[in-house]
Amino acid sequence: MTAGPAVTVVIADDHPLFRFGLKAALDGHENITVVGEAADGEQLLSVVEHTRPDVVLTDLAMPNLNGTEAIGELTSRHPGIGVMVLTMHDDDQALIGALRAGARGYLLKGADRTEIVRAVLAVASGSAVYGEATAQRINAFFTQARRDYVAQIFPELTSRESELLELVAQGHTNDEIARRLFLSEKTVRNHVAAIMNKLGTNNRAATVAKARDAGLGQPSIGEH
Repeated sequence: MTAGPAVTVVIADDHPLFRFGLKAALDGHENITVVGEAADGEQLLSVVEHTRPDVVLTDLAMPNLNGTEAIGELTSRHPGIGVMVLTMHDDDQALIGALRAGARGYLLKGADRTEIVRAVLAVASGSAVYGEATAQRINAFFTQARRDYVAQIFPELTSRESELLELVAQGHTNDEIARRLFLSEKTVRNHVAAIMNKLGTNNRAATVAKARDAGLGQPSIGEH
């Protein structure tokens, strides 16, 4: 592997031994250099101000200023810095809070060195990185959020019709929707016809336009 410019990293965690091990793991890679450490959120902000790293690798549970609050401050002050979470917290509240604050990566502390290094390099390049289980939970969370949103803006639709409308707005054909939802194509056609009738649209293009005007049609994380 050809060495390129080193990716600079600041580590934030209130456990000194964990920071020591993580620093050793990252510094062992030829393209990564740890330029600072912090034991709490306030210290993290100060260290980043002085070092201006490419990536911040932070825990969430820290004294003085917790990780989520620190992430919000960092992404506001230094939008070019990639922030990645490495934590024991795998609950939805912690995960979604960190993502809303601006984190571009989220790994659990059970991740191995290879996965952490790969994630740091990816975040430094501008990518978003999540462990497989985390990505599935993000999808589930936002899929349910979209369904709730559809129910609010189009209350006349049934739950199944709301689900189909989202897929129609994403540009899927009836055949694709049928295979995805394990329905017959005729059943999908009937649902789409019912949706158009309820929305007052007379063709698929108008239905898609109305749905997208309402904010539908965005793919979930991991969908292409």
